[in-house]
Amino acid sequence: MTTAAVKPKKDYTEGSILSSILKMGLPSMFGFLAQHLYAMADTFWVAHLPEKESGVAAITFFTNLMWILFAFNSLIGPGSVAVISRRYGEKDFENTEQAIKETILLKLLFGTILGILGWIFLEDMLKFLGAEGAALSLGISYGKILLVGLPLMYATYSIFTALRSIANPSWAMGLMIAANILNASLDPVLIFGYLGMPKLGIQGAAYASVISYSLVLMVGLILFTTNTFHIRMSLFGRMRVSVKSMFKIVKIGIPALLGDLSFSGSRLIITPIVATFGTVVVAAYGVGLQLFGFGIMLVVGIGLGLSSLIGHNLGAQKIDRAKQTGNQSILLGMSILTVFGVLTYFFAEFYMSLFFDSPETIAVGAEFLRIMAIGFPAFGAFITLEQIHSGVGLNTPYMVVSVIHGWCLQALPAILVVKMFGMPQTAIWWVFTASGFISASIFYLYYRRGRWLTVKV
Repeated sequence: MTTAAVKPKKDYTEGSILSSILKMGLPSMFGFLAQHLYAMADTFWVAHLPEKESGVAAITFFTNLMWILFAFNSLIGPGSVAVISRRYGEKDFENTEQAIKETILLKLLFGTILGILGWIFLEDMLKFLGAEGAALSLGISYGKILLVGLPLMYATYSIFTALRSIANPSWAMGLMIAANILNASLDPVLIFGYLGMPKLGIQGAAYASVISYSLVLMVGLILFTTNTFHIRMSLFGRMRVSVKSMFKIVKIGIPALLGDLSFSGSRLIITPIVATFGTVVVAAYGVGLQLFGFGIMLVVGIGLGLSSLIGHNLGAQKIDRAKQTGNQSILLGMSILTVFGVLTYFFAEFYMSLFFDSPETIAVGAEFLRIMAIGFPAFGAFITLEQIHSGVGLNTPYMVVSVIHGWCLQALPAILVVKMFGMPQTAIWWVFTASGFISASIFYLYYRRGRWLTVKV
């Protein structure tokens, strides 16, 4: 096994804290913005097909199912960040390499298992979510292709995680942006049949995503197995894989998995409730969630860089610096989403008009965005707090708050306002916004206790 020191090692545990946060976080943020454009590009082009509302609704229904499947990504992701970044902060580069390899293997294994299960139960799950008619048939044809590529998607995320964890967030950003450009280029070609390609419709969007993920994974593996970085993997030959250390990665991620499953599971309750208001509302809700997700990715990107940075500081035994890093990051996350929320509020109609011509659909989507925008600062704090705890391998607080957030503050109130009190979909949007403020406050009170600064990995 070879770990070659071929380039100077970057150390962001020295110097300006804000500068370190931005150097680690901004590349991750731009990369994840590009990554989120995958779904937005798919939705944009599908919205230009003749069956636009049904096509967008199909993507919305399947996206809710994918949230469940990608929740299992959290079984491995947070543990890999904690272990890789901590070993890197300790300057233990041999075990850093080992953790990267084990993470990729785990992702391929779990992605394959979940892809098969998803394929088998796809139609039943979409029906449970409320899909019917054209939205159901389109969701099945779109979803089956993406489920085949699920293990490749999982493994690709591990490449990005590994790059951030060894202080190379710019490389992760570059790969994410390249993948998005490729996906955005392939979408119209495969959806509408340009350049002599067959017209595949909504299936073309799925094929474009799988092809893009596959190529990025291939490039990432090539980079890690050559002398591009000071951490060099050996995929074959003396490949050391430890079941014990793989179990540690999974064990760290169990609370995060339960937390994500709680949130995703609550979507399985909320989406059918939204579906009772019709395809127009589902389509507007889905496109609105795309923009909401775009804003969330601003902070998730910063947060994922932050997770690795926190791990580096604790690995280097710089406790006070880790604490200051966390405090400044929370303010940064709130500030970013406050600005984004203001822009969303004032340009809601314009954004929806990019996808739909129907005044009714545009009005429903704009109303959703304006109400959600009010809660953006709270969501910024919540996500940053999640990433701080994830970076040290302490995911139980996130699990507890997610259960409260998804079920007690969202799913249950949504059922009450619609089923018992007969209120319109607007009431659900207000439930979402209120839940953000309450959940962020609970999480912050726990953060102030400082338990996250003493976790050993």
